[in-house]
Amino acid sequence: MLNNSDIRTITDTRNEKIGRKIRDNELKRIPFMLIVGEKEQAEGVVSLRIQGEGDKGQMTPAEFAAFVADRVAKETEPINN
Repeated sequence: MLNNSDIRTITDTRNEKIGRKIRDNELKRIPFMLIVGEKEQAEGVVSLRIQGEGDKGQMTPAEFAAFVADRVAKETEPINN
C-alpha cells in the first residue's frame, strides 16, 4: 500500500528483538520507522518513530501516507521572500 503511494519501504525481517531492530535502524538514520507488532497488526495500525524525535504514536497506514505527503509538500514548497 505504501509503495503504491510512492513511499519507498524496506522491511527488516531479521530474527532479532524489536529493540535491537529499532536501535540498528536508528543508527542508519532512517527518517521514518513503522513498527508493526502483533498488537498493531491486530488493530490495523502502525507505530511511527521519526529520526531524532522518537515515538509519535499510532496511525493507520493511510494516515501515514497522508502524513508523508504533507511533510514532503511542506519541505518542497518554495520560499517566499
